[in-house]
Amino acid sequence: MTARAAGPDGPLSTLLDDLRWRGLIHATSAGLPERLATDAAIAAYNGFDPTAASLHVGHLVPAFGLMRLQRRGVRPVALVGGATGMVGDPSGRSSERVLLDREVVDANAAAIRRQLERFLDFSPGPTQAEMANNLDWLGPVGLLDFLRDVGKHFTIPYMLAKDSVQLRLAGGLSFTEFSYMLLQSADFLHLYRERGVELQAGGADQWGNITAGMELIRRVEGRAEGHEPAHGLSYPLLLTPSGAKFGKSEGGESVWLDPAMTSPYRFYQYWIDADDRDVPVYLRWFTLMGRDEVEALEAERDARPEARAAQRALARDITERVHGARAADEVERVSRILFGGDPVQADAATLEAVAREIPTAAWPEAEPRTVTDVAIAAGAAASRGEARRLVEQGGLSLNGRTVESAAAPVGAEALLAGRFLLIRRGRRDYRMLVRGRRTP
Repeated sequence: MTARAAGPDGPLSTLLDDLRWRGLIHATSAGLPERLATDAAIAAYNGFDPTAASLHVGHLVPAFGLMRLQRRGVRPVALVGGATGMVGDPSGRSSERVLLDREVVDANAAAIRRQLERFLDFSPGPTQAEMANNLDWLGPVGLLDFLRDVGKHFTIPYMLAKDSVQLRLAGGLSFTEFSYMLLQSADFLHLYRERGVELQAGGADQWGNITAGMELIRRVEGRAEGHEPAHGLSYPLLLTPSGAKFGKSEGGESVWLDPAMTSPYRFYQYWIDADDRDVPVYLRWFTLMGRDEVEALEAERDARPEARAAQRALARDITERVHGARAADEVERVSRILFGGDPVQADAATLEAVAREIPTAAWPEAEPRTVTDVAIAAGAAASRGEARRLVEQGGLSLNGRTVESAAAPVGAEALLAGRFLLIRRGRRDYRMLVRGRRTP
């Protein structure tokens, strides 16, 4: 008897309905709806680029995609492109990527596996998530064997017609990158044969590569009348307001999932700062919230946009998913302090977390010590005259309290938790003096 696919979010047959409501369907191959409607168990894969030591927020689309599949009873395979990462994928790019060596690819793949464990369940069972690295099977293949077994099934006109190739022809496309489509097609064929993977998922910019893989399987394996041996599913690309591929901040700096590369606070703040127009999409794409919860947050956004309740719910949910509940709790406390909360009520751990996110300097031990002295030491004022003007204009506060005299003494008793003095210039320019911290 054929195993039936179902998970905590319901049977496989309802997957496309959920993805459609979330706006997550760019294209599906012919026969996929009928295949999923059978509720028969299926395996699916999505590729991840190992050219960095961390995934970034642009990878959340495929990561959540595999998670949604698993939660409907699909066995997910996360494919790290160890071989293709050493070649380069032209899809969605205007220039050729830097090529990597095996040692770097292996280290990056291990880091990606640890991050995907936040999304996928790798514990034993019928839907156990798997990791794979295409360097394991593409690496040993010789050029002549590859051309004979894969290359002969594709014509040059077929490959030139793909959007990913057309977009790069004018600026120059190396043969190395031109061959990427064949390599990804070989991946699909290998996973189909060796791991029973029938479905490949990916972003809209991967649709040409996905369909090429389906074509290779169709040609090599053949098909029964009325039966498609392999299937494809692509998600729409989410773009920034500037039209760039999602995953880059407006300043051009990637927002990484690795806390050493993007702190949990800055990750959280990325979502807090989301535009009201984007939040409904982000809630659907990057959380497991159901329709009722999402629509309630949308209604609250419309009624009280200044409260940013939808952004806060989104930021909490995705930060907890990526960094864990403890980190999410901490960044919420830091955010409250830096956006109007009372630092006097904060504990030492929270104040230390604040210190990691704003400019800090060493507490000046020499006495007597005045408001002017600490303002200059923290970098909130460049001179005694500037410090005096700031105070006169009501633009300087210590530990959340506006100061009234630049000459007022500031003793060690002002230090919160015995170590920290929080200084604010204007509305949002925070600095901190920390006792025991060395001056750079």
